[in-house]
Amino acid sequence: MDKIVDSTDEALKHHIASDVDLPEGYKPSADEEFMNPMQLAYFRHKLQSWRDEIMRESRETLDHLQEGGIQEPDLADRASTETDWSLELRTRDRQRKLVAKIDSALRRVETGDYGYCEVTGEPISLKRLEARPVATMTLEAQEAHERNERIHRDD
Repeated sequence: MDKIVDSTDEALKHHIASDVDLPEGYKPSADEEFMNPMQLAYFRHKLQSWRDEIMRESRETLDHLQEGGIQEPDLADRASTETDWSLELRTRDRQRKLVAKIDSALRRVETGDYGYCEVTGEPISLKRLEARPVATMTLEAQEAHERNERIHRDD
């Protein structure tokens, strides 16, 4: 079933969601209207907190790297430190890509597309969104996409 919503209702829903104070311990439930203002506020908060944590860790890494060059006189220690830095930078690069996905998810919250599959238009399960808040497809659509990628990759 496609998501059909009046755009003025959608805009009002998202405006309200930005003003919602979440009760302590609130968790979205399947008993509620899907992506109601409370759920949207919950996922906006979850995504923003995740983004803030990644950015804090990135700043710490940058500060650590700027503290100075590698000081170890021993070649083995120096190689170990360089390997650690390389791993840290690769991790930060993956997190940079994740921040872009989080930003995209936050934009979908604002536009009313969050929580709906970009392929089928069906709601993405709350359980999936809870585990992977940046998900853009239902589990079924994601599995079909991955099967299709494997088939074409083997060509």
